[in-house]
Amino acid sequence: MRRFLMAVVTFGAVGTAQAADMPDFLRGSVPADQTPTRNWDGWYAGGQVGYSAANIDFRKSLQGLTNFIFRDTVLEDPTSQLSALSRANPHTAGFGGFVGRNYQWDDLVFGVEANYSYLNGLAGSSTSSIGPLLFVNPKGETPPPNTTDTYAVTLSGTAAVHIKDVITLRGRTGWATGNFLPYVFGGVAVGRMDVSRSVTSFVTKEQDVTTTNLGVTTTVFGPPVIIPSLTTTVGQERPNNFVVGWTGGLGMEYMLWNNVFMRGEWEYIRFLSVENTSVTMNTVRAGIGYKF
Repeated sequence: MRRFLMAVVTFGAVGTAQAADMPDFLRGSVPADQTPTRNWDGWYAGGQVGYSAANIDFRKSLQGLTNFIFRDTVLEDPTSQLSALSRANPHTAGFGGFVGRNYQWDDLVFGVEANYSYLNGLAGSSTSSIGPLLFVNPKGETPPPNTTDTYAVTLSGTAAVHIKDVITLRGRTGWATGNFLPYVFGGVAVGRMDVSRSVTSFVTKEQDVTTTNLGVTTTVFGPPVIIPSLTTTVGQERPNNFVVGWTGGLGMEYMLWNNVFMRGEWEYIRFLSVENTSVTMNTVRAGIGYKF
């Protein structure tokens, strides 16, 4: 028994000495130099600079105007999907500010934020023409017997969009780790834009008469005649138009010292169609803020 007790005491002493030499994380303790997670809870505000690129799709911009010109005519249906314009991809720098409120539970951070960006010259336009396009006896046309009615349609148009500034109201979710706060966000966006478009139509009608006499077929081609009611110019302008959309993106914040932090983020915005024109934006930003 005496020898057994001596063995137990000796083994315990050796085990204690070995445990003292083990790394801290193997002994279940936290290293003394580990950076504690920051407290992000509370109100914050800051300023930012950014660079934005827009995709403005003008391909359907003229349809509302051409539908108005050709309404209640035999050309309303065949011209309803005509597209003369293309896309534009302007880009520009901008600046703005943000204010928000964080709510933190352990390492999870939830918040709401209002973000404003002024855009210096984010404007795009498209100008083009198509035609003459020929429409022979379109649906609804009732020419006399042996007569063919041919309409020639030429469209010339232009459209432009100038995005002045954007405000987004968004919720966000982040994960606090040390001095870092990566986050994702989503919400609604409102853009202030100048929108304009115009189209000029030029329409002629030609009547060709085909007759058969003694087995000989003859076609008499009539001269093209301008249709005044369909040869016109129509335009619209909507300055300071507020357009609603949605936003989403991701970012990262880093606490520099005390309550001062810096951030970087990417944001995508898609606006509702305005005057048959769709607008999307991609923006990268850098900012600095203060948590109260």
